[in-house]
Order: sequence, then C-alpha cells, then structure tokens
Amino acid sequence: MAENALPEGLKGLTSDWGSDQTAFKDVSWGKAMMWIFLLSDTFIFSCFLVSYMAVRMTTTVDWPNASEVFALQVAGVDVPLLLIAIMTFILITSSGTMAMAVKFGYEKNRKATFWLLIVTALLGASFVGMQVFEWTKLIVDEGVRPWSNPVGAPQFGAVFFMITGFHGTHVTFGVIFLVIIAFKVRRGDLEEGGRPGFMTGRKGRYEMVETMGLYWHFVDLVWVFIFAFFYLW
Repeated sequence: MAENALPEGLKGLTSDWGSDQTAFKDVSWGKAMMWIFLLSDTFIFSCFLVSYMAVRMTTTVDWPNASEVFALQVAGVDVPLLLIAIMTFILITSSGTMAMAVKFGYEKNRKATFWLLIVTALLGASFVGMQVFEWTKLIVDEGVRPWSNPVGAPQFGAVFFMITGFHGTHVTFGVIFLVIIAFKVRRGDLEEGGRPGFMTGRKGRYEMVETMGLYWHFVDLVWVFIFAFFYLW
C-alpha cells in the first residue's frame, strides 16, 4: 500500500471525509460565515425568482412589456431598457474595482485599496440612486403599486418591488460596509498592530476586504439573474 493511500472500507471513507477539516483549518471564521450567509441568501433569491416565474407563467392577464415599461426617454425618443443597461454596466464595473481592491489589499497597498473600495462604494451608490429613480418613475408616472398595476397583470408590481427592493437593500448595506472597511484600511486597522474592532479580522491580513468582496460579487451575480429573468423575458 502506498504511503498516502487511504485505509480500505468504512475507515477509509471516514478518513477521506475527515480530511476536509485540515483543508479548511486556516480559513477565517469571518470568511466561512460569509459563505454560509451567501448560501442561505442564494436560497432566498432562488425562491423569489422561481415564484416570479410561476406567477408569470400562470397569470391570465397580459404581462407588461419590459421594453416599454422600463424605457427611458432621450431627446423625445423612448430607448428600451436604457436605464437598466446603465445600471447593469455600473454594477459589473464595480465588481472589477472590488476585485482590484482585494488584489491590492493582499499586497498591503493601503492607498490603492482605500481608493478602489471608495470607487466601488460610489458605483454601488449610483446603482441604488438609479433604482430609486426607476421606482419613482413607475410609482408616479405609471401608477404601479405592489397591489395593483394599470398596465397589465396586477402581480407585476408585487413581484417587481419585492425582488428589486430586496436586492437594492443588499446593495445599500454593501455600500455602507465598503465605506467602513475603506476607512479602516486607511487608518491601518488591518495592519500588524492595528486597532481591533468591528469588521477588522486578523491583524496583518486583509481578509476582511476579501470577505466583503465575496458579498459584493454575489450581489452583482444576483443582479445578472434578475436582469435576465425580469427585464429580458
């Protein structure tokens, strides 16, 4: 038997499964808990999207045309999904700046990490601002409500405000936490000998930036599904 070969039978099976604890022994609790949180959030967003598809396919009333409802008027011409396309571009761009922040964080480049986190937060805030504009346009101009919809199926308003509102809440909290971490990076709280406190993590390592990056990339990925299912279908 080779030196690293597993024992035969049940003992080998349990030994193989038990080896996972050595693989994850050096993983911080913060990062592990973030993965668990994102897994639970995946189930919630999946339930929302599946519910939307069920309502969409079973309603007997015509579903509003997204290209018309979410059109943006430019120079007197209605451009379909222009605002949604800009929002999507902004959020995907913020994923790139977040990835760069993680890279420079592990290189312990405090200045670059700080500014990339701030840029990511500003992009996220821009996305939320555009979503507020989108909601205002639907509520004021179109008369859409969670319980009624003058331009088609009444379920449209409930599903739209629930899904985009829940996602927008995630982005809003993400922006707040990005700003907090950015200023912790700037003060040197994540360096060796840095000050302990909320959202700091292990000293000398920038794992908290990476943990925040996991959350931000998840939020961006969820928006891709919302964009495909809600706006393009």
